[in-house]
Amino acid sequence: MLNDLQEIERLKKEKNAIILAHNYQTRAIQEIADFTGDSLELCIKVSKIKKADTVVFCGVDFMAETAALLNPHKKILIPDRNAECPMAHMLTAKDIKKAKNAYPDAAVVLYINTTAEAKSEADILCTSANAVEVVKSLPQEKILFGPDQNLAWYVSQQTKKEIIPLPEHGHCYVHKMFNLGDLYFLSEKNLDAEILVHPECDPSVQKFADVVLSTGGMIHHVNQSLHKTFIIATEVDMTTRLERENPDKTFIPALNEAICENMKLYTLEKVKTCLLNEEFIVEPDENIKSGAKRAIKRMMNISKNQNMIELNIKEAMENG
Repeated sequence: MLNDLQEIERLKKEKNAIILAHNYQTRAIQEIADFTGDSLELCIKVSKIKKADTVVFCGVDFMAETAALLNPHKKILIPDRNAECPMAHMLTAKDIKKAKNAYPDAAVVLYINTTAEAKSEADILCTSANAVEVVKSLPQEKILFGPDQNLAWYVSQQTKKEIIPLPEHGHCYVHKMFNLGDLYFLSEKNLDAEILVHPECDPSVQKFADVVLSTGGMIHHVNQSLHKTFIIATEVDMTTRLERENPDKTFIPALNEAICENMKLYTLEKVKTCLLNEEFIVEPDENIKSGAKRAIKRMMNISKNQNMIELNIKEAMENG
């Protein structure tokens, strides 16, 4: 009898499928994935899939929705339909319409961590990797930005534009766990460590960091850095990927309890069952597809990071 790993490989060939995984997945899921990346990298990856008929997306719901929007003729599967992003569901299309009426001269920039319905009301999307670049590209001086208030604060520090958080208190519960005291304690114990912080963390934590980066940015930075030890303030399994790719360096989670429970819903057995039964197909509502896809495409078209990322993932995409 085949074990789960062997059965997944067999089913991938049979179904002509590939597996994509976010950087916050467990080691077991990262190791079976054909490609692992952050939101921007995964967005670019799914937009270039040509050979595969089926995509198993090991991430939260909005990521699989994005894949479905960009691949209307492919089967997009998610191994557990309960893998939702709580922050994405803090902002509704109704909220955005109300804000548009209140600020008619503002552009609507939404973090990719939103539902497909919310995306359909956006002028453009962004990720933590390109948020500043996206906002700077717009002619409007006033920006409705949601749903993460900390990323909105980060963007406000990097641009001269008026950034209006939407909603006022939108946040990632995992990144809200980090505090200045924990970082200070760790830095005192590891004086040679470089502190890398995600922009979804509170402003006080961002200010204490040596560098504020997306998860993809962290990977690139670590590869170039002369430091040997790093304190990582984002979801705990980010250190798993960093350790896998940099065995000669040391990575210290800023908080071992910083766990995205919904990202951890996936198991090898669930991936196998998903492939076997082709269940949990992701199909965004027809009424919102065109608007959401337009906002995604606009982000990708203006991102100066795209060429660099495409070079980095070119080899991985050949199997897609």
